[in-house]
Amino acid sequence: MDFVWFILLGALTGFIAGKIMRGGGFGFIINTLLGIAGGVIGGWVFSLFGLGSKGLIGSLIISVVGAVIILWIASLFSGSKKK
Repeated sequence: MDFVWFILLGALTGFIAGKIMRGGGFGFIINTLLGIAGGVIGGWVFSLFGLGSKGLIGSLIISVVGAVIILWIASLFSGSKKK
């Protein structure tokens, strides 16, 4: 059951990060994968600063920060310029 929550949190995170980064991102599947990876990256970045999360909201915030970082890096390599 934890795996299902992990996927749902990744989908929500990818959706939110896509909206923050001005646009829909790269589509539902890619945004979900980036959201899941964002949770890992966000957890790593926050742990470098000695920060952690408790509960669903904290995990969501950390995942969104990580997904925004990943979307920003991916947009640098995608070559498309949106205004």
